[in-house]
Amino acid sequence: MPTESSAFSADEGNLLAATQATIREALFRLGYSADMYELLKEPLRFLTVRIPVRMDDGGIRVFTGYRAQHNDAVGPTKGGVRFHPSVTADEVKALSIWMSLKCGIAELPYGGGKGGIVCDPRRMSAGELERLSRGYVRAISQIVGPTKDIPAPDVMTNAQIMAWMMDEYSRIREFDAPNFITGKPLVLGGSHGREWATARGVTIALELALAKKGIPLEESRVVIQGFGNAGSYLAKFLHDRGARVIGISDVYGALYDPGGLDVDDLLERRDSFGTVTKQFRNTITNAELLEKDCDILIPAAIENQITRENAPRIRAKVLVEAANGPTTAEATRILTERGVMIVPDVLASAGGVIVSYFEWVQNNQGYYWTEKEVEDRLRERMIRSFERVYEIHQERKVDMRLAAYMAGVRRMAEAARYRGWV
Repeated sequence: MPTESSAFSADEGNLLAATQATIREALFRLGYSADMYELLKEPLRFLTVRIPVRMDDGGIRVFTGYRAQHNDAVGPTKGGVRFHPSVTADEVKALSIWMSLKCGIAELPYGGGKGGIVCDPRRMSAGELERLSRGYVRAISQIVGPTKDIPAPDVMTNAQIMAWMMDEYSRIREFDAPNFITGKPLVLGGSHGREWATARGVTIALELALAKKGIPLEESRVVIQGFGNAGSYLAKFLHDRGARVIGISDVYGALYDPGGLDVDDLLERRDSFGTVTKQFRNTITNAELLEKDCDILIPAAIENQITRENAPRIRAKVLVEAANGPTTAEATRILTERGVMIVPDVLASAGGVIVSYFEWVQNNQGYYWTEKEVEDRLRERMIRSFERVYEIHQERKVDMRLAAYMAGVRRMAEAARYRGWV
């Protein structure tokens, strides 16, 4: 069925501009005014902070950090904190908007938030990372909290960093506050399933997409770009389901074997940052891996990996985005016209924020669920979310990305309208 695409005139690769263009189109198709777009095109709040940290050599280094709160019409904002050398203000703003869309699609009582610090944790000691994490919380403590803005892990952050942040916030507020942050260790109020939540959600979305296309998961050839938290769990889940994982990659390169990789061996070899390819000689580049013939392609690394340049050479039947923004608007148009089903990031990777919501609920109640309860509830929400987006895709004859934006933005726009903001 031919569909209209969410490709606009925004510069390819400009995450914020592309996100704004798609939101504008989604709101227009839903019948909202230009005033609503003016409200939702940027975060309501954006904070830039400077964090002095004493390094192990005794010197002081000042890091730049950000926190974006996109829109709190529905409820408190929610979103991760990433530690990465390429973090920018516009990236954090775009990510906070995507979080709003994810929460809207999954019908969570949140708006979107996002944070980031410009740093390279691979070159920092544990002590330096702890001091940086605590300094960031001190810098943003006035605008975050269990009923204001709830952080979580993201790129190159983990349960230990969340624990340091929670402890610092609890010291500042002088009361124990496990509901301030999610993605914590279980012993500090974390939830079962949080580590694999994003990957499990992607797997569920993939199963539903394959069912729509009539493609069996068993023996499907899968390429996964990225072998961090999401990518490694995805490889394990899909391998255990009988799929053939023929390619994986990390920041240093990619491994490819059309006969299938030994996933369990790779999981044993990977380090805490998800790197494994340095241990092998016969590697290829990330760019080469994306263009390998496969049934399922899962970008699970960073943004802007599939563009107008390489989209014509992508040979997958189904593209499921586990990373944020891996496919540009122009690439979305090209692939959609070729009949590739794209399950966009704001839908496919919503499992992380869904289980973060479950963790927050458990913290607020003081009652904790079993792993099976978490997984069952996650599956229920992912199925409902996918079917809602797919229904819009079919009825409105738009691509899956625009359909997801329409599903995600409607809840936020309605909340703002009822509040009298627009």
